[in-house]
Amino acid sequence: MFIVRDSESKLGSFALSVRNDNRVIHYKITVVNHKFKIDTECNNQREFECLYDLLRHYRGDAGGLNLSDPCPKETQKTMGLDKDDWESPREALTLGEKLSVGRFGEVFKGTWLGKTPVAIKTFKEGTMIVNDFLAEANVMKKLRHPKLCQLFAVCTEMEPIYIVMEFMCNGSLLVYLRDGEGRDLKLPELVKIGAQIASGMAYMEFMKFVHCDVAARNVLVGEGNIVKVSDFGLARMIEKTEYTAKKGTVVFPVKWTAPETFMYGRVSTKSDVWSFGVLLTELVTHGCIPYPGMSNKDVMDKIQHGYRMPKMADCPQTLYKLMLKCWEKDPAARHTFQFLCSYLDHCFVSTEPDCLEVEYNLC
Repeated sequence: MFIVRDSESKLGSFALSVRNDNRVIHYKITVVNHKFKIDTECNNQREFECLYDLLRHYRGDAGGLNLSDPCPKETQKTMGLDKDDWESPREALTLGEKLSVGRFGEVFKGTWLGKTPVAIKTFKEGTMIVNDFLAEANVMKKLRHPKLCQLFAVCTEMEPIYIVMEFMCNGSLLVYLRDGEGRDLKLPELVKIGAQIASGMAYMEFMKFVHCDVAARNVLVGEGNIVKVSDFGLARMIEKTEYTAKKGTVVFPVKWTAPETFMYGRVSTKSDVWSFGVLLTELVTHGCIPYPGMSNKDVMDKIQHGYRMPKMADCPQTLYKLMLKCWEKDPAARHTFQFLCSYLDHCFVSTEPDCLEVEYNLC
């Protein structure tokens, strides 16, 4: 029996635990140059294109690992996948202070089942179609990752409709960087936050989901600078490499949006990568607005003619080169989130102040 989980000590890696009789052996699965392999003292371990292929290979007796069946998924913390299982009695919720007010509803801090702190998103009747509001919850049901904000339950049987989500005590990353403890974060800590976001997005990439609104305002911060991607209202699964949004159905935030999206409505994981590059500028500048002093129209016009944001003050050249790779005109030339996670995770392996200037060829 075996289980795979995200490595707690190294972002972008995985831990494989194999139980053989009463003994449990732990292995590290590393990702190098987009290839997955078991990290051992032996240098000739086979490499695989994805985690699924690695596990499939070692099922049976391959390499002496003798993987048999995966451990059943733990279910105590979240509800099941059927609608009835996700539906929570309204009495199980206690609403507390109001956290935010938006165009389509409000978000409250609360408790669920008497003890679990949660964020409760409410639907403001008449502002949008109920199914559109619940679309976010339906996406969250399918995505289970420690760097994505988790869904706990929904209350849909009467008004107001509630979406019950994981509570993150320090709120949005944008506010945290501008006005919270994040104002004092140095570059190593900011890059670690970027690596966490890339880890969550790499999972969405693997699951063939696009987020469509990657930005600091849509990342939540917990204790110890732990961050999680949130706000999946525009997210969706894509069966192919991209999909085209119908004209007039979605309003994209221009300054975070890839040119193929605001020009043609084409959305893909690589358009999320473009947005992630913009998010990196928000990290480095502690929440400054991208393209300062430029209107949305100016941004659209200039980007189409090759303009890219200049390097920010105190931004290492190599990190800026990473941003530029996220902003390649050709989506296929942009990095994957798996690469971005691995790269950012290794940025500060050295204690030297110029450690960002080494190691990786970004071409």
